[in-house]
Amino acid sequence: MQVSVESTSSIERRMTIGVPADEIEKEVEQRLQQAAKTVRINGFRPGKVPAKVVKKRYGQSVREEVVGEVMRNSFVEAIGQEGINPIGYPKFEPKTMEEGQDLEFVAIVEVSPEIEEVDISGLKLEQPAAEIKDKDVKNMIEVLRRQHGTPKSVKRKSKKKDVLTIDFKGFVDGEAFEGGEASDHRLVLGSGKMIPGFEEGLIGSKAGESVELDVTFPEDYGNEALAGKEAKFEVEVKQVEEVVLPEMDEEFFSKYGVSVTTEEEFVTEVTKNMERELKTAVNNNVKQQIVKQLSEQNEVEVPASMLEQEINKMKQEAIQQYGGGQQMDLSQLPSEMFQDQAESRVKTGLLFASIIKNNELKADQDKVEEKIQEIASTYESPEEVVALYQKPEHRGQIEAFVLEEQVVDFVISNVKVKKKKMSYEDAVQSASQAG
Repeated sequence: MQVSVESTSSIERRMTIGVPADEIEKEVEQRLQQAAKTVRINGFRPGKVPAKVVKKRYGQSVREEVVGEVMRNSFVEAIGQEGINPIGYPKFEPKTMEEGQDLEFVAIVEVSPEIEEVDISGLKLEQPAAEIKDKDVKNMIEVLRRQHGTPKSVKRKSKKKDVLTIDFKGFVDGEAFEGGEASDHRLVLGSGKMIPGFEEGLIGSKAGESVELDVTFPEDYGNEALAGKEAKFEVEVKQVEEVVLPEMDEEFFSKYGVSVTTEEEFVTEVTKNMERELKTAVNNNVKQQIVKQLSEQNEVEVPASMLEQEINKMKQEAIQQYGGGQQMDLSQLPSEMFQDQAESRVKTGLLFASIIKNNELKADQDKVEEKIQEIASTYESPEEVVALYQKPEHRGQIEAFVLEEQVVDFVISNVKVKKKKMSYEDAVQSASQAG
């Protein structure tokens, strides 16, 4: 077998493979002889069909079968011989397949790009610095209580945190615009769900009143046709409700899956959860900065097969998240929806893999155990969760996560990092804005 390899790009190898004709002909002949013993052809007794007749009837299909197998087997042998680690499936292009001639074919494969060294020298990171204060815990507990509160209709003027039931219609330049109208819309004053000025303008209103609001759409509003435009809304306030908060008792505590009996214990559990949330948000914020800047400073060619695999993975995640079920055909979701994010994921994985390899990073097993315990602590039966993550396939997921965190820690320790003071609330929201 003869093999020559051409690097057509940083991620593609074109392998020309030659196989002597006698190897093909010998295998074809053996299979035709075997077939002659069992084939049934009118006019001949079983096992007595002449070789020429068998060859005429089955020779072409047997040859195609043999050539296909030889190409696959020769390809496997060739990549081992040349030390090539392909990703995805090869593309075969036969060059010569005629009887009696040496078989020559081309196998085109993708390989993972070789990233010699990832340049992190120019990274400039901002790390959120926040602490959880008593008022943050108090606000969080109120949020939790309001989630299980009971609305009660009131006749007084509305105030922040009240729930209004409204009808409204919006106008720009005197004309009603699409999407600017709703009936029986329930709105929590101060929730920030509406554009600036809308909720504020309804504070102090009462059930049965009509209110006109003059507001301006933000410059970065999602609908470009409305961005920056001045608008007028006609609002009918149909009902004002205050939310009666539940008592801080065991019945309420149980709604959040914690086995506590006192308010003090509940506050402790809430604080622990907020600490985990803050830590995760800070790490995600910094990680997104690292991912964005690494991608901008390091050119990486993304293999099509890796991109396709990631897109299919994201499609499956979307189906699971939105309840589409496992039976939904992935092809029903357009790949373009996931293209950019999938490319970013693959590129990040390749860059992180290079940092791991070049700096000989390995998953810290103490941190793996710590992460498993942290995850388990959020379940009613933590010991069962710990046992689950001792299985290799599940532990491997945690090890990969911890190793990714170690890459982030490595980068942070080797670049300039500026601490940025912010509130707890701003810090937990910062991850979605870091990119």
